[in-house]
Amino acid sequence: MTAKLLNHLEEGPASAPPLLLGPSLGTSLALWDQVAPELSAAHRVVRWDLPGHGGSAAGLIGPGARVGDLAALVLELADTLGIDRFAYAGVSLGGAVGLHLAVHHPERLSSLAVLCSSAHFGGEAPWRERAERVRREGLAGLADGAEARWFTPGFSVPGLVRDHREADPQAYAACCDALAAFDLRDRLGEITVPTLLVAGRQDPATPPAHLREIADAVPAATLVELPGASHLAPAQCPRAVLSALRTHLDGPAASGMAVRREVLGDAHVDRAQARQTPFTARFQDFISRYAWGEIWTDPTLSRRERSMITLTALVAHGHHDELAMHVRAARRNGLTPQEIGAVLLQTAVYCGVPAANSAFATAQRVLAEEETG
Repeated sequence: MTAKLLNHLEEGPASAPPLLLGPSLGTSLALWDQVAPELSAAHRVVRWDLPGHGGSAAGLIGPGARVGDLAALVLELADTLGIDRFAYAGVSLGGAVGLHLAVHHPERLSSLAVLCSSAHFGGEAPWRERAERVRREGLAGLADGAEARWFTPGFSVPGLVRDHREADPQAYAACCDALAAFDLRDRLGEITVPTLLVAGRQDPATPPAHLREIADAVPAATLVELPGASHLAPAQCPRAVLSALRTHLDGPAASGMAVRREVLGDAHVDRAQARQTPFTARFQDFISRYAWGEIWTDPTLSRRERSMITLTALVAHGHHDELAMHVRAARRNGLTPQEIGAVLLQTAVYCGVPAANSAFATAQRVLAEEETG
């Protein structure tokens, strides 16, 4: 790892949509330990460390640093990794970096999530004082109070507190300089990317009012407030943060229901919904969210291609009731009877003649119903 580049950790497929995750002051990329692996199922996740934190070199910034300097380091990291446009999510100082990118480099962002952060951080003087204290005394005293600033009483993540103690004091102080000078309140209306704001209702560092201020100024922003969460929400409430980010990045399950209706038809979905019971409700929700909201909405393959793959899989496993349904779906997705026949002929080679024979009988019946219907 070059000392000129932010330390980082990549997770997920290199071909997936990129998502960069920024940390809070005093923490490391471990802040995202409970969230990033889950997000990496659908995204190329890149977490990074602030200068002098975790594995990043302290000399990447110096006294008088600005949030723009940190944003430049993030863009340099993205460029080095061959990432042009990316989704971004950041906590506190990491969120400020995201706001700066959204205002000054909107062409690089596909979406923005700002967690437990602010468009300003309570004025310049407190941060200048903290920077001078750290330069003079080191980080031990501040680290002793980290749990009270970061978490609700009774909760802690010892590894993150340890990261605070082990951060480089000079780099930490330079990050304080950046927070002291940061104020984007008069530029928030310029943000055009889809934006999610996440506030911890018990956050003393950046109270919910700070996130509401951003939400009120950014066009079409979404605000989520997490009960019981303090300043480091991804560590304290990872499931709630994960749910909010997934909805923001990938869309709600309702989009899956829309696709399900488009492919299978309203009549079929209505029958399935009418038969739903408390026992089957979670399964129906699973199908809408996962099969239709994530797999069938993935633009990598067209719906025609997905229909051909689905027909083949159903023939291979002998699922004839499902096969009939998906022959109808294949017609909705644009396959001709001749193309469906070609797919089934292909299955005779790789799934066996008896399986294909049954499949042809099922498909012929469905296609005949279509002609007479």
